Amino acid sequence: MNEGFELLQQEIKAYLTDAQVHAIEEAYLFAKKAHAGQIRYTGESYITHPISVARILGQMRMDETTIMAAILHDVIEDTFVEKQEIIDRFGEEVATLVEGVTKLTQIHFENHAQAQAENFRKLVMAMTRDIRVILVKLADRLHNMRTLESLPPGKRRRIALETLEIFAPIANRLGMHAFRVELEDLGFATLYPLRYRVLKEAVETARGNRREIMDMIEQEIRKSLKRANIASWVLVGREKHLYSIYKKMYDRHLSFSEIMDVYGFRVVVDKIDTVYRVLGVLHNLYKPIPQRFKDYVAIPKANGYQSLHTTLFGPFGVPPGSANPNGRNAAPG
Repeated sequence: MNEGFELLQQEIKAYLTDAQVHAIEEAYLFAKKAHAGQIRYTGESYITHPISVARILGQMRMDETTIMAAILHDVIEDTFVEKQEIIDRFGEEVATLVEGVTKLTQIHFENHAQAQAENFRKLVMAMTRDIRVILVKLADRLHNMRTLESLPPGKRRRIALETLEIFAPIANRLGMHAFRVELEDLGFATLYPLRYRVLKEAVETARGNRREIMDMIEQEIRKSLKRANIASWVLVGREKHLYSIYKKMYDRHLSFSEIMDVYGFRVVVDKIDTVYRVLGVLHNLYKPIPQRFKDYVAIPKANGYQSLHTTLFGPFGVPPGSANPNGRNAAPG
């Protein structure tokens, strides 16, 4: 038994039934036989890739059908297995997901502009039938990005650019923040390795002091929310990831020292009116920066996302970055 699959088994046993785990094992044995003799650029047996994709989805606690489709997602494209055989062995639902992922993978384009438009149309169409096709494809792309260094330089750059311009934005639109951040940073590191290293070193140099400031700001926000008797809230603080900082520097022609929001805080509440009360608390605590406020509660984003975004000056006149109070019923973003 493959070591990676044993790890997958351990992870899915935490939330799936024995029968479901057994069905996934059958899919693994089928895929392993179908991919027998195939080797990845890394030198590993090909089966390690679909298992890794399945593990990414297993960590998201996806259902057994999605896990099976992840394990089988390359068998139609890369082996002699046809859809009907998957239907006969694992059912129509699994086969349809596998076919959907295959169709997305097989799209080819004559130029970059066409690729963007066509990819988005195809992905949206697939999304309307079954969102799980997109989830498997994103997990597939994430694992490919994690193992990109084994590919030839030209292919690495093409895949990285496609990831930054197509797959990361889709992950963002679906509210898959962790996926988006990792896809963007991996794509950034591949496409612009020198810029990535220089920015990474700059962030790491400044991080110690910023960590102390972040902790201080978080404690002040917590105290202020309690004093204001704001009920049922969750506060999350985070540093902005490298690609996000780079994009701000590039788009606005700023130096690293001029970037204001290198970290941010999110306050999640359960009522719309409380969102505006939290904004008042934050603006009373730290001075807001003019023209750095967006109201996505009154005017939600296209995907239903609702929150308020503001940028504040922190303690000692240091800009702490962005804060966005949002409703618990809002779509993540």
